[in-house]
Amino acid sequence: MIALALAMAFALWIPACGRPIALVTAGSSTVQAKSAGGHTLTGDIQVISGFHSQYLPGDRNLVVYLPPDYVRAPSRRYPVLYMQDGQNLFDRATAFLGNEWHLDETAQTLIAQGAIQSLIIVGVDNSPARVFEYTWQPDPSVGDGGGGRDYARMLTREIKPLIDRTFRTLADRRHTAIMGSSLGGLIAFFLGRYDPQVFGDVGMMSPSIWWDDREVLSEVPAMPTNLRIWLDMGTREGEGPQDYLENLADARALEQAIERRGYQLGPKLGYFEAPGAAHDESDWGARVYRPLEFFFGTGASPGPFDGPLP
Repeated sequence: MIALALAMAFALWIPACGRPIALVTAGSSTVQAKSAGGHTLTGDIQVISGFHSQYLPGDRNLVVYLPPDYVRAPSRRYPVLYMQDGQNLFDRATAFLGNEWHLDETAQTLIAQGAIQSLIIVGVDNSPARVFEYTWQPDPSVGDGGGGRDYARMLTREIKPLIDRTFRTLADRRHTAIMGSSLGGLIAFFLGRYDPQVFGDVGMMSPSIWWDDREVLSEVPAMPTNLRIWLDMGTREGEGPQDYLENLADARALEQAIERRGYQLGPKLGYFEAPGAAHDESDWGARVYRPLEFFFGTGASPGPFDGPLP
């Protein structure tokens, strides 16, 4: 099993907030342009701070990456990628243990190369109740979980409408993706399963398939057939060789179940096993260009990255 202690540590991480240099009203929340001072931010990063949901307790930040041409192309609208664990994506100052994905640098590079479309990325910060929020049903062996439906309501009924009002988005399902890692990848599956009218693309990086005795596998036969799905797993995820084998076996079982549902490897289903990759931000960040190219690719060369999608 992927280390539960690490998953619980993620749940207890509360991010710091960057100092603002500009403010824009966005309903009851505030949009802030974050300064680079003391942070590791690249490009135009905005923060909707103090977002409060009627479905889940507590406030959280929404961290928004805008593409390089957003300001100079005022009539253009953009596809949107929503991601869990927003504080880990762009900024070492707010990331878990200081390990960020460098997603802003990766997106900037791929867009500049013409390898992917310009897009908006919305990182939804986790909360101290991360385990509860990112799971569709409780896991009796863990003694937690089951708040995923309310997390889905928050995303679809509150956060997405706010983003669509505040930024120039392409709001239809064909241009809306959801992605996460670990439990964030698991909840991405359920958002695609139960809200396919909102999310057309579903990305699962190292999803916690083990949760609730692999209950996710029983959901696949009823999943919609009109999604595009990305699934990956590292070959060294867990606490030792037995975990490595079990987690790879789980990923392969999920991929095969998705194929039995009617998906074929290719334009609608991407699958990758990352050699030597562990269950952490550094390794997810190192390969995040792959799902970005899968969902938003233009067919151009990926340049300095280690090759095109298999």
